[in-house]
Amino acid sequence: MMDIVPTAASTAPPVPSRPAGKTPAETAKSFEAVFVGQMTKLMMDTAEVDGNFGGGHGEEMFRGVLAEQLGTTIASGRGIGLASIVMKEIVRLQGGAAHVD
Repeated sequence: MMDIVPTAASTAPPVPSRPAGKTPAETAKSFEAVFVGQMTKLMMDTAEVDGNFGGGHGEEMFRGVLAEQLGTTIASGRGIGLASIVMKEIVRLQGGAAHVD
């Protein structure tokens, strides 16, 4: 009979690879833009629509696009502070010592 020898399992998660051409700061800003866009879309979905100046098929169709653009615009400015936290975590997970401010 063959003996099975246990091997030591690594407890460290695999190091995520960096997307080609994107710095941790760019990736974090992109994440923040998507997050804020999704948050904005949820807020817009729960807001009441005024019958005189809103509603209709066109608004329903483009509400997601508007929310995405709002997220991108907010994140490209000062943002909501999420990008710096995400960037620090990306750098930590990659084991790097990049400038994180």
